[in-house]
Order: sequence, then C-alpha cells, then structure tokens
Amino acid sequence: MFDLTGKTALVTGGGRGLGLEMARALARAGAWTVINGRSRQNLEETRESLAADGISVGIAPGDITQDIETILARATEKTGQLDILIHAVGERDRRGTEAMAPQDFAALLNTDLTAAYSVARSALPLLQRSSAGRLIFVTSIAAFAARAGDPAYTAAKGGLEALTRSLAVELGADNLTVNAIAPGWFATETNAHLAADPDLKAFVEVRIPLKRWGRPEEIGPAAVFLASPAASFVNGTTLTVDGGMTVQM
Repeated sequence: MFDLTGKTALVTGGGRGLGLEMARALARAGAWTVINGRSRQNLEETRESLAADGISVGIAPGDITQDIETILARATEKTGQLDILIHAVGERDRRGTEAMAPQDFAALLNTDLTAAYSVARSALPLLQRSSAGRLIFVTSIAAFAARAGDPAYTAAKGGLEALTRSLAVELGADNLTVNAIAPGWFATETNAHLAADPDLKAFVEVRIPLKRWGRPEEIGPAAVFLASPAASFVNGTTLTVDGGMTVQM
C-alpha cells in the first residue's frame, strides 16, 4: 500500500530541509524522484550525498516563479510522466504589521501562495494523465495557529490550506487528490540555532506534548502516505505533523 514503484515525483524545494527529507522518503519507497531548487550546485551536492546512501534522484534546477515549464520538462524527461508533485518551496518574513509595507506583504504572498497556485496549474495536465495523481502542498501550523509579528507568512499559509481544499473539490473527478502537510517545529539546518537555544527548551517541553523538536526525517513518512495507494480516498485534508503542538491548550 505504500509502494511507489513506477511513479515519478517532483519535489520543489527538495534540495534541503524538509523538502529533501520528503524526496528521500519518496525515493526509498520506489518513486523516481526529481528534486528542484534554485542552485544547481546545491542540487548536485545533494544528489551526490543521496547517492552515497544508495538513493538515486534526478535534479531540475530553476526558480519556480520563472522557470516552471523548464522544471517540469526536466522532471519528466526520463519517464515521460508525473504522478506526484510536492510543493515545498516557501519563504518567511517575520516583520510585524507596523514594520512590513504592503508591497512586502504582497511579495511574500506571491512567493508562498500565488507561486504555489502557478506551479499546480502548470503541472495539472501531467498529473491528470496519471492513473493516480497526487498534488501535495507543504503548509505550516501557522495556517491555523498564529504568532504575533508574523502576518504575511500566516496569511500565505492559511491561503495555501484553503487552496488545498478548493483544488481538491475541483479536481477530484480527474482521479487526482490534493492534500497538504502542515509541519510543526522541526530541527532542520535552518532552525538548528533555535533547536539548540536553551531558552526555548522550556517552551518546547510545555507546548509540544512529545517535549522535543521534530527530527527532519520524521516528515518523510507523511509524504509517502499521501502519495501512496494507501491514501487513495484522502482528499482535501491537511495532515499536521507537529508532535501535538496545535491540539494542546
């Protein structure tokens, strides 16, 4: 039920962080997996690192806001198909409302929300040709649990969750499921300094029932599940992977 052999997957933002861990998990489950990122050098280094672990992946460098058609062409050049698309690209601007000009707010929404719609729209013809297409957005627990001083990211991720529901309703008749993964606090390379901060340790132990940060590799199984035949009747859902953080009062 979790075998992805014969499937082709593209993971945008797959060169590092949680995107990389999702790509790693898909490849281990049998999918021919292509990772995307803006830096060819970074993708090449990531591919070599995965190869050292016995995992083979393809690369499709490019900026999703400008090069999506080229990226899709590279992702499908080996197999001629695309069955799974995980969109894991995102940026964050932690300035509060008084400090963030409207144009900066709009720019972040363009990167985190409008670009996701554009990527999905461009990939639709390929995903619709699959016998079991999977479109998976990576949102955040910020989509439904806000923190002060983070309006643009919160709005963008909330919009992405809503877009997931909308596309799930619109595209279900095409045998294409649309779901999302909402990660909580993960100790990725980007967050390493926060995970090591002793002042945050007490907060984590109180706010996260498992009393720890998530390990990056713990996001991979969620991606495999939503991409697999096991999730064939799961549509329009956001799978939260946060150690219970958002369900605790």
